[in-house]
Amino acid sequence: MSALPSIRSAVLLVAAVAVVTVASGVVVMLVQDADPFAGTAQPAQTRRAPEAQVRPEPLESMVPEQVKDFGRGGPGVTPTPPRILAIARATVPTEARHALARLKHVQKVTVVDAGAIKIAGTGLNLLAVNPVDFRSWTPKAVADEPAVWSALTRGELVAEAASARRLGMVLGAGYQVDGGPELRLAASAGLGLKGIDGIVSAETGRLLGAAQGVAVLLHGKEGKVGAGGVAKLLGSGTQVVALRGSRTAAPVQQQPPQQQEQKVATVGRPGSYLELYKQSATRCPGLSWTVLAAIGQVESGHGRNNGPSSAGALGPMQFMPATWKAYGVDGDGDGKKDIWSPYDAVPGAANYLCANGAGKGGEKLRKAIWFYNHSWSYVNKVMGYAEAYARAYT
Repeated sequence: MSALPSIRSAVLLVAAVAVVTVASGVVVMLVQDADPFAGTAQPAQTRRAPEAQVRPEPLESMVPEQVKDFGRGGPGVTPTPPRILAIARATVPTEARHALARLKHVQKVTVVDAGAIKIAGTGLNLLAVNPVDFRSWTPKAVADEPAVWSALTRGELVAEAASARRLGMVLGAGYQVDGGPELRLAASAGLGLKGIDGIVSAETGRLLGAAQGVAVLLHGKEGKVGAGGVAKLLGSGTQVVALRGSRTAAPVQQQPPQQQEQKVATVGRPGSYLELYKQSATRCPGLSWTVLAAIGQVESGHGRNNGPSSAGALGPMQFMPATWKAYGVDGDGDGKKDIWSPYDAVPGAANYLCANGAGKGGEKLRKAIWFYNHSWSYVNKVMGYAEAYARAYT
């Protein structure tokens, strides 16, 4: 799909996370080359008082918008899965649309906008759609989920689940489009559209410079809709992709069935970093959630800068891969220990701190934070932020 009409481009920055992600859909750890488990005695007279003007970032603002404008799909939405996806070189004229609808075995046709954006130089192929009209073209689990369609109306991005995992994207994070606006990743889902990395609303697509009316989806009897007639009607240079269930879709049929049945990643997880820090701290009796929040702010700005660091630390809590292998957890029960996912990384940080005695408080807590990053000034900074969070949230 590299030949999709190009959308304006320039640099990716992970912005403030309004909702914690999935996979959603991470805190930072060791920033030095030293072994994270190497213990050294604390130097005498090296402590200093916490910084006087510590101002923690407000966590209550990192709460997802309530979804009220779309209800669940239910019987009112009848899925009509696409059998063919075609990308034309120019806007598909009305006569061609009517001709496509008359093709044998075709029962339904829709035409939407499409384009390719870049985030930090990485290309993403997007469809720009009307949420109301496009809902029935997605798998039932996606069509039934109101959060997806409300997110689109708010101008947010819904990513293909496989693309979000491949690119390490974090649900709730803001991504700066190269040469364009910032997009917030609101959800990820199995869309069943080969070569498409996500969807946005038609209005957002116009802001991104999407080519209007160049993407065609056709629905018909499973296994019967062919690609030849579509290519002939749309002319040379048209890309025609046979999707799962179409007559010429053998390679696609090899994809795992769960791709179309995968549910939205944001469902059932904490709705803000505040909730996530509090929930994760319960893994370590005696550890205050404010310490996790302080580390999260110092390491990644609550998911704004997930690395890799110069030392190779990754994710919102900045874990070194070897440390993650030993202490990482599956915090959201999705069957994976994902270093990039706040849902796994924040409880993983609690697990690591607890293993080093953080739950005992006092000097044990300070030493556990020191193990996180071998610097006593780092310890003082974290403790200063933790105290500020405690004052702000009591």
